[in-house]
Amino acid sequence: MFVDKVKIYIKSGDGGNGAVAFRREKYVSHGGPDGGDGGNGGDIVFVIDEGQNTLLNFKYRRKFVAGNGEGGKGSKCHGKNADNLEIPVPPGTVIKDAESGKVIKDMSDTDVAKNGRYTILKGGKGGFGNTHFATPTRQTPNFAKSGLKGRELEVELELKMLADAGLVGMPSAGKSTILSMVSAARPKIAEYHFTTLSPILGVVDSKSGGYVLADIPGLIEGASSGEGLGHEFLRHIERCRLIVNVVDASGIEGRDPISDLDIINGELEKYSPYLASRPRILAANKMDMTSDETKARLQKYADDRNIPIVFMSAAIGEGTDELKELIGKKLLELPPIKIYEPEVVIEDKTDEDYSDTEITVRNVNGVYYVEAERIINVVNSVNFNDYESLAYFQKVLRNSGIIAALEAKGIKDGDTVNIYDVEFDYYK
Repeated sequence: MFVDKVKIYIKSGDGGNGAVAFRREKYVSHGGPDGGDGGNGGDIVFVIDEGQNTLLNFKYRRKFVAGNGEGGKGSKCHGKNADNLEIPVPPGTVIKDAESGKVIKDMSDTDVAKNGRYTILKGGKGGFGNTHFATPTRQTPNFAKSGLKGRELEVELELKMLADAGLVGMPSAGKSTILSMVSAARPKIAEYHFTTLSPILGVVDSKSGGYVLADIPGLIEGASSGEGLGHEFLRHIERCRLIVNVVDASGIEGRDPISDLDIINGELEKYSPYLASRPRILAANKMDMTSDETKARLQKYADDRNIPIVFMSAAIGEGTDELKELIGKKLLELPPIKIYEPEVVIEDKTDEDYSDTEITVRNVNGVYYVEAERIINVVNSVNFNDYESLAYFQKVLRNSGIIAALEAKGIKDGDTVNIYDVEFDYYK
């Protein structure tokens, strides 16, 4: 089964919490804080797997969650960092934001090509142990910092095959036969429409150099809007540097070759103006069963549009070498395969990155509810039974602007504040 478009959910691991611990050993009566830091959560990493050519592996697994970092321990022991979660994808995969449809990363770009890996989500950083909070006036901090939460995202994976040239035409025009004659690929060939049900790649060795040729399932009128199989597979020729229009010149099925060319080119234009602008070669196939009049019409069609044309009969090998060499020569003049530029950047977040997040204060029946992403990590770290921990919490509330936001809403001494289900009375 060929699968070339899927949506998956990914989440990087949470950072481990810092430890609250104190040195306790014989003959040491006042051991200081020695809580270790938490380990980092695992990253989400996409990895190129050259052995894959479909997204079938994602058909039954759509959720990928990396491991969490281990919590810190006493004796300043650092928690273990979680392993990264690697997700293998075939070459040519484009990662998009599922909500906006914007490109996050093309796994074919030069950055990925160097090592075949792309880290899309970094794991949360581990929290500091209480060792970090010791000062000359706070010698026994009874609190530590929670690890940062991992990032989560729904992404769409779209496979756009890496082919230099694509064979495009109506069903039964002879595309698979041509591919089998010019490469080692062995596509299924039969005398009925839609024999080819998925794109097939073949490596061609020409005098001008090797290249990759794609056989795309036959297009019909309306393919750009979902008719037939074309809508599903047109994306696989979007990267192609050269389009080879294969047309059945025999007309034995009652179709006119010129009309077929107009229909196919019209569908390409509707699907993607970029694709329609690609350089062309016209391969007039099954010439052993056509008339001189049809040949003259096809020659005029090509001359009027300044398109090279090859008259051939692929089934008997006539013209296949000429087409193979023409494609190779033409590709030498064209720019490299198209790479999609990122349209959205997934940035890593640290504690400092939360400083500019929005603060929301709502007064509900006299209770002031505060929502601020920057404070979640601190709320989870506070020991409300410890004076120094509370003092640290109050300092963070003031420095982060939350106290100012409460006062702007008209809070008074004795009013209740609720921050993510943690309630306390406000006193200035």
